[in-house]
Amino acid sequence: MNNPSFTYVDSPSALEAAVAKLRQSKAVALDTEFARFNTYYPKVGLVQLYDGNQCYLIDPLALPSLAGLVPLLQAPGVVKVLHACSEDMEVFQHCVGAIPAPVFDTQIAAAALGVGFSLGYQALVAHYMDVELPKEETRSDWLQRPLSEKQLKYACLDVTYLLQVHGQQLAALQAADRLGWVEAETAGLGRDIPTLTPPEHCYKKLKGLSQLTPVQLNTLRSLCDWRERLARQRDLPRNRVIDQRALFTMAKKELKSHQALREVAGMSQRQVRLHGDQLLALMAEARCLPEADYPQAPPAETPVNAKLLKQLKRVVEDRAQALGVAPEFLTKRRHLEALLRSAGSLGTAESASEYRLPPELTGWRQAAIGDALINALVAEESS
Repeated sequence: MNNPSFTYVDSPSALEAAVAKLRQSKAVALDTEFARFNTYYPKVGLVQLYDGNQCYLIDPLALPSLAGLVPLLQAPGVVKVLHACSEDMEVFQHCVGAIPAPVFDTQIAAAALGVGFSLGYQALVAHYMDVELPKEETRSDWLQRPLSEKQLKYACLDVTYLLQVHGQQLAALQAADRLGWVEAETAGLGRDIPTLTPPEHCYKKLKGLSQLTPVQLNTLRSLCDWRERLARQRDLPRNRVIDQRALFTMAKKELKSHQALREVAGMSQRQVRLHGDQLLALMAEARCLPEADYPQAPPAETPVNAKLLKQLKRVVEDRAQALGVAPEFLTKRRHLEALLRSAGSLGTAESASEYRLPPELTGWRQAAIGDALINALVAEESS
């Protein structure tokens, strides 16, 4: 498989033929090569597909549309096998208008099997196939044309081992009764795609919101909404429009002049020239809205009981070791803190029954780690 054969697809008829052939498979390997240096949206340069016999390299720059991929991407009887596919989901949503389903992510499967957490593709292939993949084209320009022979071969190698890895992982997951773990994790991969977040909700993803007054939070919401819409309209990175630090400064302080935008918020001359009047108007309007229209401030994250948090971390480490997986795969610190806060502001409860597992610790994680955490809290109460 050092020199995989491939079909280069650069016409609608060739794409239709490739999709018809690929839809006959029970599983296909899938990957994308894209760039996102100076744009809001990803620019896809190549789509790779492999059915176990033939690799298909789809050229988005030569095709009028990638819509012909939709029947394959959404074929319920064809599993789409990808590695670390969260960004690929965003690429397909933007470029095709649909995300692949059903999906099997080999990185998630590797974590569930204890092979490695956030394992890279090259390390994955080295582990399962004992093959060292080349790295020369990792940072290649996939939007150039024509693509070099090295690029094309490299692109093929990104998918030609995935189906064999998938087969090994599937057998191991079934033997360990962990296939449900992977299915549950991959089911949520197409949710919460950043470029689909309603602009008026984008402020919620920023940290430090609980430190703002209601009027400051309302101002920040308005500014983030404006920035998001402009970034999408002009296909620019958010921080190219205006950076986050400047947004918070404008939300916290009543800036009323172009000079203040430059000197206090740190905006460039060009940014002030282009957007200054609009930003000043937005801030003034936000401060004048009735308080009933303000967004609800998130609750301040109160400190939790450090001793209990340390004990829960130990439970996670012990459980992870027993299961042969990375602790990070079972849970994160913020989920442990959420569990402790479920009992009250200080993360302590009069009775362990007051603790409630956060959503992130339900499902398969409840049996894997959630119940063990509750039991540890019960034991602590009894001691």
